[in-house]
Amino acid sequence: MISSVRGRVVHTDVDSVVVEVGGVGLSVAVPPQVVHTAHLGDELHLHTTLIVREDALSLFGFESRDELGVFTLLLGVTGVGPKSALGVLSTLTVNQIADAVAADDDAPFRRVSGIGPKTAKLIVVQLAGKLAAVHPAPAVRMDASTAVVAQVTQALVGLGWSERTAAEAVATVADDASAPDRASVQALLRLTLAALGPARKEHAGG
Repeated sequence: MISSVRGRVVHTDVDSVVVEVGGVGLSVAVPPQVVHTAHLGDELHLHTTLIVREDALSLFGFESRDELGVFTLLLGVTGVGPKSALGVLSTLTVNQIADAVAADDDAPFRRVSGIGPKTAKLIVVQLAGKLAAVHPAPAVRMDASTAVVAQVTQALVGLGWSERTAAEAVATVADDASAPDRASVQALLRLTLAALGPARKEHAGG
């Protein structure tokens, strides 16, 4: 597995760059924003994944690990291949993807070339609860631990609440909680569960 490449840019195309590493030129499929900022002769560092098919070996690269992580998650969605996943990340940022999934809104994905209505809906459904690590809950005080918020949000999704409801509840509770409670997964989860109450429990897809 080629997890990253660092080298000199020797060629750019519409949707790929060639990076010379140790005298070998590697062609890497990338979002257009990478092509637009890559200049011949400059050093470029990309986080990559190698897609192996019977008839081809294709290298896909991104400027951040978050983008690569979302790309990998998209590949796990029924009907989404590497080109479609790259198309999503060429059109939407990681935060825009996370916002759409959290809001159960497939409209942004339907605007991506090659993504039909059915696949757009599947992206929202199958990525639900999986993006908390790259998309912290909104409106949380700066001293609240992002990792704690993400873990509590994921725990609530696992218990049956939708990602949107969980994220909003954690954000509200964390904003009013004491510093020690905001730093503790158990404390923040307990407080959020108390705020939600059993009557507000819902299915993750609802």
